[in-house]
Amino acid sequence: MEIVFICLLVFCTIFAFDLLNGRLQNFLLYRRRKGFEQHETYFRSIIASNIRYFNYVDMEVQQKWLFRTYLIFRSKKFHYVGVEKTDEMPVLISATAAQLTLGLESFSLNYFHDIYVLQHDYHYGFYSLPFMGHVDSSGIYLSWDNFLQGIRSVQDNSNVGLHEMAHALAYVNFITKTDEDKHFKKEFYAFSKVARPVFQEMQRGRKTILGEYAATNYHEFWAVSVEVFFEDSIRFRHELPELYDAMVRLLRQDPYMVLISRLAA
Repeated sequence: MEIVFICLLVFCTIFAFDLLNGRLQNFLLYRRRKGFEQHETYFRSIIASNIRYFNYVDMEVQQKWLFRTYLIFRSKKFHYVGVEKTDEMPVLISATAAQLTLGLESFSLNYFHDIYVLQHDYHYGFYSLPFMGHVDSSGIYLSWDNFLQGIRSVQDNSNVGLHEMAHALAYVNFITKTDEDKHFKKEFYAFSKVARPVFQEMQRGRKTILGEYAATNYHEFWAVSVEVFFEDSIRFRHELPELYDAMVRLLRQDPYMVLISRLAA
């Protein structure tokens, strides 16, 4: 009889916990959505004015993008080092993180609480060449001048924001393992089966749309692939179709089809 009572008590406790936890999560989501509604128009105006890809996706994706931007914006502490803060800075940086992770379940890069914004290129560690951005255990670092050029320029495939967020996404999935996305981890190995041979050929001198910097090491190959995936999807898909398709499956996004649909409208 005591065993039955204990089992019943355990069952009731678990049931009550799940019920209360579910209600708490719903309440928190409600609070976040209410807060988001107050910022939605403002966020939309900033992002639509600066990130052209935002204007290519449909309204449903835009709403998802905006809400995730707000959640990332709320979850990070932004530090401004040698640069004057503007209201658009944290919004656009958060929007870039949301852009990369739109197709993933785990999208907040929760390990990284701190994002550091600097004005220009900067020196880091013992490296002689200046940095435009980097990621380490202390946070995500971005040069604002280069960040703006990346999201606004249509002249090249460089996008420092996407590049560093790609490093951050790999970091939380494979190094800290604090914000893992099961789909991303599984598909990254499939991606690597296609990507590794391309990377090795580039190290032997093959020229591709990804450029020489992608051959520096495999971490940079991944980050540059993300940049070009969004910045020049048509040429990427034409020149490296297998790699492009692997990225579509990995990120659950297809910028080429978004652009083609936009042009056909």
